[in-house]
Amino acid sequence: MLEPTPKTKHFHLALWALSAAVAFSSCSTQADHGGMQQMPPQETDFVQVSSGHAPVESQYPGAIEGSVNVDIKAQVSGYLDAIYVKEGDYVSKGQSLFKIKGDVFNEQVNNSNAALKSALAAQANASIELEKIRPLVEGKVVADIQLKAAQAAYEAATAQVEQARSALGSSQLNANFATIKAPVSGYIGRIPNRIGNLVTPADATPLTTLSEINSVFVYFSMNESDFIAYQKAGIGKGETIELITADGSTYNHKGKLEIASGNIDRNTGSMSMKAIFPNPDKLLRSGGSGKVVIRRELDSVLTFPMAGVKDIQDKFFVFKLADSNKVAMAPITIAGRSGSNYLLKSGVEQGDKVAINRIDVLQDGMVVAPKVVPAGSESR
Repeated sequence: MLEPTPKTKHFHLALWALSAAVAFSSCSTQADHGGMQQMPPQETDFVQVSSGHAPVESQYPGAIEGSVNVDIKAQVSGYLDAIYVKEGDYVSKGQSLFKIKGDVFNEQVNNSNAALKSALAAQANASIELEKIRPLVEGKVVADIQLKAAQAAYEAATAQVEQARSALGSSQLNANFATIKAPVSGYIGRIPNRIGNLVTPADATPLTTLSEINSVFVYFSMNESDFIAYQKAGIGKGETIELITADGSTYNHKGKLEIASGNIDRNTGSMSMKAIFPNPDKLLRSGGSGKVVIRRELDSVLTFPMAGVKDIQDKFFVFKLADSNKVAMAPITIAGRSGSNYLLKSGVEQGDKVAINRIDVLQDGMVVAPKVVPAGSESR
């Protein structure tokens, strides 16, 4: 019998060690798998989805404008002779704002007045001639044609009087236009011209702007989806309209909502809206900005806590409790928000039990130990 050589002994020893290591690893792996399979299902809280009331709030950035914004322009050409107001002044309707040098307009009035007097004299002369010829025609001293000629001359003179009177009225209007008055009450805007500047009705830049701000309009854009939802609910019915001013405070008067355009902008897909606010303290000024806040109460809507919704690449999912205490991952469509809850449009029905915790470890088909808790428990 051959004796094993030292080299053979070493080989057998290495082979035995390798076999033992493989066997130990296999046993360890089997033990680990067996341990995982024997882990108990995780306790998971579920709430039963039900419909109810939900307060909804939407905010839109807006631009403030006066209820009346007027560009004040010259109606006649001339040199600016006087400025009676300062930028930022509050003026009343009919108050004088500017004066254009009116010498030429006064002369036009004088000329038109003289022309009217001349026309009146000619009319009086034609009337005398007509009355002189009438009895002569009746006595057949002169021909009837002469009466007709006198009548025509009188009518022409009368027309000249009307024409002269109209010219006088036009020149008086121009003279009055030399003094520019406020068409409405409001605040004066910027005044770019100075005394001595030539102003004309064709000027692109107005003499100033005038804003009536007893009430103000806050214009904003609402997306088409929101607009359709508000139309279905009835615009102006049930909502509370507030304004957050530029300093972050809430304006102390409520407003009302109106449509500001008849069509949806095809480029932006939005509808122009306006919120109307009273402005008795003149706090809001044309050109300002703010956020329009629309609050309304929705009835019979399904709500669910945001904490129980899983967001995967801008798609939303929840875990419903299915048969055999398994969870089923279901996609949902969100219609909006109400506080810390989502408003559910589809994917969940009333009565479904949906997980509100452990959503990061739950997987589709996973067995859990369900515990149904009252709605609102997730916030405690």
